[in-house]
Amino acid sequence: MTEQLWDLRRVLDEIKDDPQQYHATDVEVDPDAELSGVYRYIGAGGTVERPTKEGPAMVFNNVKGFSDARVLIGLMASRKRVGKMLHHDFRTLGQFLNDSVSKPIAPVVVDENQAPAHEVVYRAEDPGFDIRKLVPAPTNTPLDAGPYISCGVVFGSNMDKTMSDVTTHRMVLEDKDKLGIFIQPGGRHIGHFAEEFEKANKPMPITINIGLDPAVTTGVTFEPPTTPLGYNELGVAGAIRNQAVQLVDGLTVDQKAIARAEYTLEGYIMPNERIQEDINTHTGKAMPEFPGYDGDANPALQVIKVTAVTHRKDHPIMQSVIGPSEEHVSMAGITTEASILQLVNRAIPGKVKNVYNPPAGGGKLMTIMQIHKDNEADEGIQRQAAILAFAAFKELKTVFLVDDDVDIFDMNDVVWTINTRFQADQDVMVLSGMRNHPLDPSERPAYDPKSIRIRGMSSKLVIDGTVPFDIRDQFERAQFKEVPDWEKYLK
Repeated sequence: MTEQLWDLRRVLDEIKDDPQQYHATDVEVDPDAELSGVYRYIGAGGTVERPTKEGPAMVFNNVKGFSDARVLIGLMASRKRVGKMLHHDFRTLGQFLNDSVSKPIAPVVVDENQAPAHEVVYRAEDPGFDIRKLVPAPTNTPLDAGPYISCGVVFGSNMDKTMSDVTTHRMVLEDKDKLGIFIQPGGRHIGHFAEEFEKANKPMPITINIGLDPAVTTGVTFEPPTTPLGYNELGVAGAIRNQAVQLVDGLTVDQKAIARAEYTLEGYIMPNERIQEDINTHTGKAMPEFPGYDGDANPALQVIKVTAVTHRKDHPIMQSVIGPSEEHVSMAGITTEASILQLVNRAIPGKVKNVYNPPAGGGKLMTIMQIHKDNEADEGIQRQAAILAFAAFKELKTVFLVDDDVDIFDMNDVVWTINTRFQADQDVMVLSGMRNHPLDPSERPAYDPKSIRIRGMSSKLVIDGTVPFDIRDQFERAQFKEVPDWEKYLK
């Protein structure tokens, strides 16, 4: 019996009969701001401007200007849906991904005839080649610098091909064969490889892979120190599915592509070439980022020269993400949880029961840690755990510490601890002058000149809502009778 292969279409087939998880529409939609504007009401969530809510993933079948293509948005904009798609309890996805990092299954290379991503091929030398007409990339808002590839996985290698890596970046369509790509300084391995090529003044071959199994788009968001230089995160997706991700040779570049993607762009990151991000709009803005604000347009993005666009034959699916949506929380937050768990489990095993990075922090800026204390000697271990969390993920800004009787996925329960198990004069820790995420608009010298010397520094906060062990008997929650068959009263 032939093994059924994982890809985006298989995942959609598994959820399409559940109206709470999936909805398709044939109503025409304009990809220029309208598509994301519609989904903002239906299911974006996260830090998106209100009103918004958690809702189904959506497939738009009738996209203005792209008669054969579909656009998918919000696939991972629900943690419960991510759990369903990855066949795992949504509450322990961080630990699941942590386990997957430690037991990767390396990708495999298949023949061209096994790569549906290459069913339709457009080359840059073809007459009329224009990525803006071939790739149905939406804009999030009317102020966006242009159409963005917001859920594309970039595959690249170092110069001698001894290491390869996959990462996600924001990429704006600038011209008929040109993209601008934002590679955050430090930490991203694709950036490390690009620096190597730039010093040698050579173009770096890459592929951009769009429309993927969420095991891939989630797994590739791991960062150092959890996945060090040379660790290809496609192995995480392999472990999640217990099936190797299939790769295929590029058609116009010496680089691998994901064989079962919906769309693939091939090209080169050009050395010593930069482009103004909003060169076509001059709005001064890029696109909405995960904290909920419009990102400033970068004056000097690195440039990708596109050499080919390929896609599936049967109504290819362009996958898109709204920057501040719950989808970003799932993609970035769950892997951050895994990174934190990995470090604290090594240093203080058994003391951190679970970790959750909620939408309020966009998956990156805030974490809630569920602490277990066995005896008086464990008092203070919770604050040690917070310090470890900052070490595991430098972009973390705020840590909530709660006891193990608190539901970390219920913000009412978390805030309840701050009102009944917390005193501000002794249960707050502030760590100033530390590195954090430059997209937080409060992290600028004008906001706090005494602690912030340059953009991207921050004061970090620990809120300790755990009960001191020696008086724990004074903080027992009211105990209700266990009624195992309670659901019968709803029938």
